Parts: sequence; C-alpha cells; structure tokens
Amino acid sequence: MLSPENNRIPEKIHHIHLIAICGTAMGALAALLQEAGFRVTGSDQNVYPPMSSFLSEKKIGVSAGFDPGRILGDRPDLVVVGNAVRRENPEALALAESGICYCSLPQALNHFLVGSRKAIVITGTHGKTTTSALMAWVLEKAGLSPGFMIGGILKDFSANFRMGHGPFVVLEGDEYDTAFFDKGSKFLHFTPHRAILTGIEFDHADIFEDLLAVEKTFTAFVKGLAPDALLVSCKDSSSAEKVLAQSGLGPDRIRRFGRGPSGPGWSVGDLEIASPVERFSIFRDGEFFSRMETILPGEHNRMNILAVAAVAESLGIDGKTLASAVASFTGVKRRQEIRGTEGGIMLVDDFAHHPTAVRETLKALRPHAAGRLIAVFEPRTNTSMRRVFQQAYAESFGDADLVCIREIPCPEKVDEKERFSAESLVQDLRLKGLCAQSFDDASGIVDFLAGEARPGDLVLVMSNGGFENIHSRLLEAFSKR
Repeated sequence: MLSPENNRIPEKIHHIHLIAICGTAMGALAALLQEAGFRVTGSDQNVYPPMSSFLSEKKIGVSAGFDPGRILGDRPDLVVVGNAVRRENPEALALAESGICYCSLPQALNHFLVGSRKAIVITGTHGKTTTSALMAWVLEKAGLSPGFMIGGILKDFSANFRMGHGPFVVLEGDEYDTAFFDKGSKFLHFTPHRAILTGIEFDHADIFEDLLAVEKTFTAFVKGLAPDALLVSCKDSSSAEKVLAQSGLGPDRIRRFGRGPSGPGWSVGDLEIASPVERFSIFRDGEFFSRMETILPGEHNRMNILAVAAVAESLGIDGKTLASAVASFTGVKRRQEIRGTEGGIMLVDDFAHHPTAVRETLKALRPHAAGRLIAVFEPRTNTSMRRVFQQAYAESFGDADLVCIREIPCPEKVDEKERFSAESLVQDLRLKGLCAQSFDDASGIVDFLAGEARPGDLVLVMSNGGFENIHSRLLEAFSKR
C-alpha cells in the first residue's frame, strides 16, 4: 500500500518516471517535464503510434509493459502515477515497497506547470476542451504567452501543452477521479484565479452514482477557488445554479452567461449564419461589447465564446482584441473538425458522446449541410456503453436525415443487463420517423455509406476513439464513387 507520507514532490529532482505514460495528458506532461530539463522515463502496457512516435521524437525513453525493476532498480526521484494505473500494477506495488515519492497527474501539473502563476481552470460537463483552447488563444493574441494543458490538440499551437512564460496557465479541469490512491476529482487539486463552469449534467456513470454526486464534487471545486478568484458560470444550467447556491460564493465573485435576450450578465444577439462562418454580437449587462465572427458553428460554441469573453474582460482584454482572436481561432482537432471532402461529400469528426453533446453538435451543423446531414455514432465511453442514456439518445438525433449507430465495441466490458443497445435505439428513432440503421462494426457502416451518401451530404462521425479508422476509410470510399 502506498504511504500517504510519500505522496509529495521532493525539493531535489533529476529523474521522473511516469507509469502509464502513453495517455494523452500523461504523454504531454512527459514532454513538458523533458523541456523543463528533467530526465524523463515512462512505461505503459500498450505502446503504439501516435503517442509512441510523439514520445520518441521528444527523445523520452518508453518501455513496453510494467517492470518493478524500473522503480526498485532505477530508483527515480519522483514517480507520476497515471489515472489508468491500478493498485495491483507491478510498478505501483514496487513503488509502495520503495518509499520513493509519488504524485498524480494534476499534482504534477500544479507543481511543474502552474507553480506561482495564476491558473484559469475550465470545468463543466460539455465544452471544456474548446473553451480551454480558445481561452489560451485569446491570451496568446493579447500578448500574455500562457502556459496550458488541454485535452485536445490546439490547431493554432499544434500541441495540447505549453509551458509559456506569461502570468497565466490555462487548465482543462476534469471531474474524473485522480488516481487509484486518490478518488477525488482531478480539478480539486487546482486553486483557480479564474474559473469557468460551462454547465453540469450527469456523466461518468462508472465514477458517479447520480447527478447529486456530480454536483457535490463541483461544489467542492467552487469552494476551493482562490480568495480573489472570479467564477464565470452558465445561468442556463440548473445544476450549476444549485452548486453556486451551495458553495456560498458571493455575488461579486460570479459572472453569469447564457442564452436568451440581453440583460444581466453576458449574452449574444444579432446572429448571422453565412456558412462557413457565423457572426453575432456579445452584450455585457445589456450593453454592446463586441461583434464576433467565427468558424465554430452552433449555439453551444457561442456559449463557449461568451464564457471566454467574460474571463478575458475581467483580465483587462478589450473587445477588439477578443474579436480578433476569435476570428483567427481555428479550433481543436476532433471537435467539429473537417477531415476532408471527397466526391462532393464532406466528412466532419467530433468527440461527442453525451446525448446533449450529440444533439447540440447536430443542431450546430444542420445549417451548414448543403444536402443531407448523416450522423454516424459509436458509443465508446464507459457511460455511453451502458443503458443509462438509452432513452436520452432517442431525443438527440432529430436534426439528422440519416443515422448510423454502431453496437458497442467491447460488449464484454459491460454486463448484459446494463448494456446499451444500438438496435433498440434504432427502433426508437424509427418510431420518431427518422431513417436509422445499426451496425456491428465500422466496416458495415463504410460499405453502407459508400453506396448511400451522395454529393452535398455532410457526414458527421461522433466517437471518442479511433473508430477503426473509419474517417480515412469513408473518405477513400467516397473518392472511388
């Protein structure tokens, strides 16, 4: 068993070892530590591209499999334990025996990336990655050179991390648990100077029992804000409002944004959609603040921009600088990312997996589809593979003209009684008058759409995984028509 006394970062460090280094965030942390001058090594069970290639380019030594000798023999000064590591992991067992200091990913970020700087933490069930990326880009365009660690590749930086040398660090605040030795949410390790709460819904059914449990961890986060911190929160989220009420945070430390007509707080108006861009005005307490133009489609992205605007204004960034940054922001990979157009058919990739994210993404792309909007969905997350959202998904695909649902990729991971059913969802969608089909794998979808899709169609692929390389396979199939 790991000793809590060793859960600390020592003063003198030369060698840092990362267990489960090939996760997106852990790999980025490894590169960040390497750039800071530390000797970095790591291990993982599955070492393969693109992360293995990325770490190799950074000249970071990565070993396949877990070997106690890397702890007991090499004796690093600090071991960072990834969220994917189980307590029975051979290196974790060796770590407990060794007495070597250890920490979690968020502890490492707080120490090595944030340090004495001011953290801007973006939290909420939806929109964290895009909002974090835009926040970092606005700070960059304002000349503030932010550090950041974000859960997606920022196209404008070609990276998901940067040390930066300015006074602020942007962090995507995850409510998922920290490590096997710390079941609290990752974001509880941060003390934000500014924070954004995009909204709260139930998610992560493998971690949280119900919505009340989710609200509880967000309440703890808000209570942990720095004494001079400001929280920007979505007024349309009833759970977010409940959290604010329970946190005891004073009204002078809260800025709200949301849908609806201009009034108290931050709002949008005067929307103009001229594909591929959207234009709208931002209002602060009913007064015009700035006019925006963006390639980010949909109401949910307008809310993301509003939240960033409220934080930016509080840091002294003017409307003109904000508008310039928003206009030049090219987005995040795998978030409504156009992967290509072949045979007149556009393919868009998105990370959506929660029913609300699926609905809002389809709603956002509907005005930009010249022909039909075809939705392709893979339920892959721990929550989406379960029946918890079975009925909710039936209300999420209304803006699609054709829906293709893959059965869950690893059915053995979920008890049959709890398992999501693509066929049941298809039946529910058909009862609503939608054209829908289920498929056992990506190959079936590729074969079907190769003959079904036609010029002018927009195909939206939604998955948080690789989806059997379906994006490239579809584009290749469309090119041969």
